[in-house]
Amino acid sequence: MSEQIPLEIRVSVDVGCHSHNVAIGLSSGEVLEEFQIPHRPEGFQHFFSRIEKHQKKRGYPVAVAMEGYNGYARPLDGLVRARGYRLYNINNLKLARFKEIFPGAAKSDPIDARKGLELFQLRDHLPLAKEVLQEVGAVPAENEVLKRLTRRRRRLVNERVRVVNNLQADLQAVCPGLLEITNEAGNQWFLGFLVSADTLPQLSRLRKSTLLKIPAVGVKYAGLIQSWQKRAHFSEDVEWVGEMIQEDAHRVIELDHKIKALEAKIAEVAKSSKIAKVLLSIPGFEPTCTSELAGEIGTVERFSKEGSLALYLGMATLDNSSGKHKGSKSPKQVNTRAKAAMMTAIDRHRKYVPESQRYYEKKRLQGKAHNQAIRALGRHLCRIIYKMLKEEREYEIRSTEGG
Repeated sequence: MSEQIPLEIRVSVDVGCHSHNVAIGLSSGEVLEEFQIPHRPEGFQHFFSRIEKHQKKRGYPVAVAMEGYNGYARPLDGLVRARGYRLYNINNLKLARFKEIFPGAAKSDPIDARKGLELFQLRDHLPLAKEVLQEVGAVPAENEVLKRLTRRRRRLVNERVRVVNNLQADLQAVCPGLLEITNEAGNQWFLGFLVSADTLPQLSRLRKSTLLKIPAVGVKYAGLIQSWQKRAHFSEDVEWVGEMIQEDAHRVIELDHKIKALEAKIAEVAKSSKIAKVLLSIPGFEPTCTSELAGEIGTVERFSKEGSLALYLGMATLDNSSGKHKGSKSPKQVNTRAKAAMMTAIDRHRKYVPESQRYYEKKRLQGKAHNQAIRALGRHLCRIIYKMLKEEREYEIRSTEGG
């Protein structure tokens, strides 16, 4: 006996930057109407009023499918969930695969909106279509906040890296030898030194008493600076590049303050996150990485099995064997932010847990590169993490000795 399809109003949204195409239909397959809304409050109001009109007439529950969940769909996706409607995310990668197998009419926004209604119909019978439409479960508010905060922090950290790299390149060209007094141009004392005078050439004439007033510059660093001052040299470009160097130094200092403030907020929010607290119990998993992972995972209920979590975190590969060839390939549906956090956390973890370090060394002896060995350890750890999150249990190191 075939499974009965639930009666519901189905809504498909093709999300755009400035406007969205909408198609409303029934679970029976009937298309009720199609329209476009602007990405503005009045557009959202119009969207819900059209749905409510059909809901009052039929009394059916509502299910909404859209691509761009937590992206261009914001805040419409959040408003949909606030209304109590079931929300489905259209997985773009799986949708592309679906279109390869079941080609249709030429792409257009209205056609893509109707495609969502077709996927609703097919998901009841076709596993591939079911993979394209992924229901969005309820995510704890603190993990949503952690996602936004940690993503913001990551952007600032990446900007800091770019600015420091530019700063180092300009210093090498304009002030040969200046970088030799420090191992890293982003050091706080060095940045403070760069901005302690009105122009770059004036740095070579600062007295020791002035140097000691610069934050984080003590007797040791003042001595290094004085040693450089005796042989200081500036190229002709310093007249106009020097100002850029000092602007970059000010920007790095500003970024450091913003990153530090964000980390304080993240630490406070993480106290309320069950995922963050569970992951923090794993040796080597630091607060920043665990907060990033908690934000990107959201809820473990999204994953039907530990293998799905491992794929999402970039710790598993897909089978790519063909005939006598045995091989694997990296999956495309990986959360790159979560993967980066996992790689950092696992590399630290192995140094804290002897058993994990032995497993890592075993993989290296088998010819695996560092990152491959880390991912292999991560794949094993994902099984443990999945069970920990499901059972809300903290990490335990159990003795292998008898007794």
